Amino acid sequence: MIRKQSVNTAADPKRKTRNDIILAAALLLAAAAGLLFWHFSRTEGAAVAVNINGVQTAVYSLSEDREVVITTGENQEHRNVLVIRDHQASIREADCPDSICVKTRAASRVGETIVCLPHKLVVEILAADTDSGLDMTV
Repeated sequence: MIRKQSVNTAADPKRKTRNDIILAAALLLAAAAGLLFWHFSRTEGAAVAVNINGVQTAVYSLSEDREVVITTGENQEHRNVLVIRDHQASIREADCPDSICVKTRAASRVGETIVCLPHKLVVEILAADTDSGLDMTV
C-alpha cells in the first residue's frame, strides 16, 4: 500500500504568520494611502454658514477676520461667539453646559462643521461656488 506523505506541519505556521504579516501590511498601506488622498484632496473653504435649528441664518467670508455673537433660543437666551481669523472659524465662547463646540478645533476646509447641540447651532465651511441663497455678509 502506498502512503501519501504528510505535509510538513512545521512550515505551515511560519507560512501563515508570514501571510498574515503581508496582509496586515497591505491593509495598513491601503489605509494610509486613502488617508493621504483624503487629506490632500480637501479644498480650503471660502465662507462660513451659520445654521440655527436647521435654518441657515448667515454666511460670512473666511477672508475677513471678525467676531460674531450668535444668539439662539426662543428668547435669544443662548450665546455663542464665532471667531473668524486667518481663514479659519472657531467658537471661542459658549454658555452651553458641555462647551464641546469651544473645544472643537478650528474649521477651514469645505464640509467641516462645528456643532453646539444644546443651542441647535451648526457652523459649516462652504466652498466658493456654493449658492446659499443668501448674500455674503460683509
